[in-house]
Amino acid sequence: MEYIIEVENLSLNYRFIKSLSFKEWASNSFSLGKKESKIKTFKALQDVSFNIEKGKTVGIIGENGAGKSTLLKVLANVYAPDEGIVKINTDSISLLTLATGFKSDLSGLENIYINGLLLGLSKKELDEKFEEITVFSELGGFLANPVRTYSSGMKSKLAFSIASHVNPDLLFVDEVFSVGDARFRKKSGAKIKELINSDRTVVMVSHSEEQIKELCNEVIWLDKGKLIAQGETTEILKEYNRFSNR
Repeated sequence: MEYIIEVENLSLNYRFIKSLSFKEWASNSFSLGKKESKIKTFKALQDVSFNIEKGKTVGIIGENGAGKSTLLKVLANVYAPDEGIVKINTDSISLLTLATGFKSDLSGLENIYINGLLLGLSKKELDEKFEEITVFSELGGFLANPVRTYSSGMKSKLAFSIASHVNPDLLFVDEVFSVGDARFRKKSGAKIKELINSDRTVVMVSHSEEQIKELCNEVIWLDKGKLIAQGETTEILKEYNRFSNR
């Protein structure tokens, strides 16, 4: 059995500054005693361990705030864990997400190259895929305009078009099934299925149970940052629904 992802005792904390009410601020300002620290910690992932076999399509499920997207970003090396081991047994990875940042003063055409390079494509590969990416985006002449002039839907189309034309061994997909209008959503859904049905390994986050059932061999279930179960899709979804409907 060949694992492409091995995770052992993974934990990650978010740290943030607590906003004080005026009453709390005034009390702290005039107190002679020790002031309460405003730095708060939230445990986003807690002691998570699992393995994923090469060639599998694995869905990550859980309620809002369960840690699904956070886990995906740790696996994609966007976030570094506070504790534990994350071993990715390939250098060919890509994160397909609509949160991709653009250089707002540069054109869509320029951003294709910047984002493509960040996703791991070479200049030569981008030259070869350039026309395919621009045609898929359906943005036409708008690609010559600065991205700051784009609507959120146009940015989403461009982000999807770039990321979906990267062909890694390991693909992470984070909630990208609602891009653009109905026709573009259908096209983007077909593109994702094309990527998934190849021999690559895919780890995806989706709130759609139907998509998870259709596309995934296995499911990882998170709740409040903890791993509840990993296993065959139908079995884990049954357990998850019984838990959610209590």
